Amino acid sequence: MVRRFLQQRTSRKPDHHVDMKLGSGWHKRNFLAEVIIPSLFTKRHGRLIKPVFPELEPGRICITWIGHASFLVQTPEHSLLIDPNWAKWLKVVKRIKQPGMEIHDLPAIDLVLVTHAHFDHLDRKTLRTIASKQAIVVPKHVGSLVHGLGFEDIHELSHWQSFSLGDLKVTLTPARHWGARVLHDTHRGFGGFHIEYAGRSVFHCGDSAYFEGFREIGERLPVEIALLPIGAYDAPTKRDVHMNPEEAIDAFLQLKAKTLVPMHFGTFRLSYEPLHEPPERLIKHGAAHNLMDKICILEEGEPRVF
Repeated sequence: MVRRFLQQRTSRKPDHHVDMKLGSGWHKRNFLAEVIIPSLFTKRHGRLIKPVFPELEPGRICITWIGHASFLVQTPEHSLLIDPNWAKWLKVVKRIKQPGMEIHDLPAIDLVLVTHAHFDHLDRKTLRTIASKQAIVVPKHVGSLVHGLGFEDIHELSHWQSFSLGDLKVTLTPARHWGARVLHDTHRGFGGFHIEYAGRSVFHCGDSAYFEGFREIGERLPVEIALLPIGAYDAPTKRDVHMNPEEAIDAFLQLKAKTLVPMHFGTFRLSYEPLHEPPERLIKHGAAHNLMDKICILEEGEPRVF
């Protein structure tokens, strides 16, 4: 009976799970030789800034990009961390860009959000350092990975379920990706987070390939500031698991958002495209569609008030 339950639990894939078959031509290039080994000899760069966080007036939001998919989101009442990761290595993958600030320069954190279990989004060492009896929100079946790290409350959400902290509301949204921590770990959930507070909204996409679900998110929830991934699209597996910059703009338009903040580029080299390529393609495509006034590229560690 127990064995049957565990087999069912680990074999049932969440909605919008990507096809895990290797894509055509994956074997024609050598990721180890072309990316991993050269990265080992690439000097880590970027500044570690001593941030000055502003006193926020009512109705204002401050967003600080830590790097990769990590953000500090502040309201006049709250400080939230999304996918915090200060790791210098993801196993053999080197962090190429500094995280923008030291982890001890963070303000007191009221809530932590983790979009899925991948090592570049759920870093247990970082989470253990941040944990101080506050709540953490994760997708279904990810809670076991953050138990024992020092969080007071662990809340697991399914798609479209919400968690509230006072007047702040967080909703887990669908994504097209996968949530495995290890190879056959197919049952863990994944998604993005929609954050609402005092009439303002921030949407963190998590990891996702482009899919029609962005239209539904935009129809069901107001999206003002969209934090969208633009890198890791030329995957060594040739699977369609991340958006490219052009697809991120398509997602932005389907979300009906007002501001696009790109993420998931420049920090860890997880695919074949050069680190500088994603923002260049984003700017080129944004300019061609007269969207440059809606694109806001942040520098790591520099707070920006919206």
